[in-house]
Amino acid sequence: MAVADIMREGMVVALKLVGPILLLSMLAGILVAIFQAVTQIHEQSLAFIVKLIIVVLILVIAGGRMLEIMLDFTRHLFTLMQG
Repeated sequence: MAVADIMREGMVVALKLVGPILLLSMLAGILVAIFQAVTQIHEQSLAFIVKLIIVVLILVIAGGRMLEIMLDFTRHLFTLMQG
């Protein structure tokens, strides 16, 4: 039972960490695809650059909070190993 709880908590932490990055980069990809379809510009690097900029901005803005979430989960795991 304890292993299942730890696995569930790990999955929740993983979703908290990658969820915003995945959702916003997917949204950016869709918007760039619509822009490319409307303007007839079919440059593959355009979508990549926009997604890269968004991911970097998210990490700059929310990186501290993400690190805090990972540290809390790691501390929790070490606490479980002690007792």
